[in-house]
Amino acid sequence: MKTLFYSIVAAVGLSGAATANQIGPLVTPDQLQTLLDQPEAPLVLDIRGDAYGQGHVEGAISAPYALFRGPETNPGALVPEDQLETTLQELGITLDRPVVVIHQGEDDSDFGSAARVYWTLKSSGLSDLAILNGGMSAWAADGLPLETKANAPAPSDIDITFSDRWLATADDVAAVVSGERSARLIDSRPEAFFEGQQSHAAATKPGTLPGAENISHAVWFDNPTQVMDGSSAAALAEKLGIDRQEEVVAFCNTGHWAATDWFALSELAGVEDAKLYPESMVGWSQSGGEMENTPGLVRNLLNQIRGSN
Repeated sequence: MKTLFYSIVAAVGLSGAATANQIGPLVTPDQLQTLLDQPEAPLVLDIRGDAYGQGHVEGAISAPYALFRGPETNPGALVPEDQLETTLQELGITLDRPVVVIHQGEDDSDFGSAARVYWTLKSSGLSDLAILNGGMSAWAADGLPLETKANAPAPSDIDITFSDRWLATADDVAAVVSGERSARLIDSRPEAFFEGQQSHAAATKPGTLPGAENISHAVWFDNPTQVMDGSSAAALAEKLGIDRQEEVVAFCNTGHWAATDWFALSELAGVEDAKLYPESMVGWSQSGGEMENTPGLVRNLLNQIRGSN
């Protein structure tokens, strides 16, 4: 059954979720340019922050990544629903207009910002979403038009109810760790983090979730900036032994790299029960949750001295 499922996904090159989309989950620069020339053009969200003023896609709205993130002490935390709703209203986002998210596209790590915003918008009720594959770097490399003037969105009256369909909470993860719930825990970080040799500055200690396996976010890229297509992602998911019938929970340090794993599994490979644990190891370590691959005190201090944290 699993082989049949992945064969179907590979044949269409899209996930089940993606087939409901009209434009996504990935668009090329040329495809986006064509979409922007249509009467019902998508809303383009440029999440790069200050770089927006140096040149952006014509008509794009500045929506810095920080708007979709938690505080510095716990960056992966969810933005409160009422605050998120206000933000989406101010950005002019509606439930019926397609949205394309644009990041810088400087490397595979940078893609996580676009994936996290995409996940947030999808969880907020938007269904017609896409990410510009390769980001602004790909757009500029293709010589497509840029503008520098800031675009002011027309505020919307969007009313959201944040869905937990693609969300794994700390309680959900704790149930998996304790054996009360069955799910596959995927650590999306580079190996040094998984092995406890490195940690995020806001984490109380290095390590990973008990029973987790390491599938780095970087495996989903054809090159450092271009995410693979749906058929390739489906083939890779099958090679990794990821079953459509199992629940998969992606985590990292702050729900950034893990958003890439979630995007690749859910939106490209068609894994229906893929979830994101947004607070990830920063939130988990701060709460005192059980961990594996945690070095002793002396080793942890040495890692800090060497700059590994």
